[in-house]
Amino acid sequence: MRSTTNLHKTLLLISGAMFAGATIAVLMLTVAPYYWRTPSPPVVLSHPTNGPNALRALPPALELNDDRLVGLSPDEQINIRVYDQVNRSVVNIQTITFVRDLFSIVPEAGSGSGWVLDQAGHIVTNHHVIGDSQRIEVTLANGAAYRATVVGQDPPNDIAVIKIDAPAEDLIPIMLGDSTQLLVGQKVLAVGNPFGLERTLTVGVLSSLNRMLRSPETGRMIKSVIQIDAALNRGNSGGPLLDSRGQLIGMNTAILSRSGENAGIGFAVPANTIRRVVDQILQFGKVIRPSASVAVTPVPGGLQVIQVEPGGAADRAGLKGWERRVIRADFSIYQVLDKSNADTIVAVEGKPVESEDDFLTMLEEKQPGDEVQIAVVRNGQRRNVRLTLDAD
Repeated sequence: MRSTTNLHKTLLLISGAMFAGATIAVLMLTVAPYYWRTPSPPVVLSHPTNGPNALRALPPALELNDDRLVGLSPDEQINIRVYDQVNRSVVNIQTITFVRDLFSIVPEAGSGSGWVLDQAGHIVTNHHVIGDSQRIEVTLANGAAYRATVVGQDPPNDIAVIKIDAPAEDLIPIMLGDSTQLLVGQKVLAVGNPFGLERTLTVGVLSSLNRMLRSPETGRMIKSVIQIDAALNRGNSGGPLLDSRGQLIGMNTAILSRSGENAGIGFAVPANTIRRVVDQILQFGKVIRPSASVAVTPVPGGLQVIQVEPGGAADRAGLKGWERRVIRADFSIYQVLDKSNADTIVAVEGKPVESEDDFLTMLEEKQPGDEVQIAVVRNGQRRNVRLTLDAD
């Protein structure tokens, strides 16, 4: 009997200790993450002067007659010179995003690559690298790390611009090339931080041009995407894709793989798209796109108008969407959507429209204020309307 009583006491003590431990753990998970949220202006996060994390004294750039190049093949010399020219311009990006779970808000870490645009501290990377992160840290080639602020993002093209407050002499911009002059088969070099292994070089060829890649954020198709076989892995996103002259011809953004690791099929956003988007972000903080100010849905033969924005481009052009009607029956009153008089958009400037992405792509070839001809079908009758685009 006494041994049974002692056993019960022991079990009660163990249960109490486990409960107390669990309570403390929950409290720690609930409170601790909020220390990450302490607001602070962009400052140097780490600028040590000694130890393993000290600022690195980078080797000087190679000279044309450098003895280390003697005896190497022309192809090897190209690889070495391009890397030597560009690697100081590639940055490592670390992010923290706060996510709420069942009990608390916990930080989730992410990483990727980016590259220096100018000596004002602008860094270009992929939108999906930074997303909605609450804290972004950029580490330069010399080891100095800085808090970054977001200048602007363009999810449809997976492009983002961030800014750090770093000395101009530590910022080495990359020269942008012309992606309209690319040829399948030409040499390409990718530099990035796969798995956190900073400033890693991989080499390959340009496998194809004018691919289309669906943006994971918006579902829109990114046009004129470059396909390469140079190895890309997790962490390469946002890093530069270079030609044999060391000019940036694209930004590495995605891979096609069943396992999530390199399978020899990578994709990069072309330089000309980057140039156009970044120019607008720097000027306006976002990309200004032409808009018809209309909501549509796919139907056989085109896009049916759901709703037009009052006073917007579609409304001014006389387009009609679904109508909300009030029905009274016996003692009940309810609303229904009448689609019978809604317009169906079938063409823009004579080009057939099969999807919303087709429609938006055709509009984005124009500028806000431009007039476009849109063919619509209403009650079985086709007609053309002129529509002056708004700015979105």
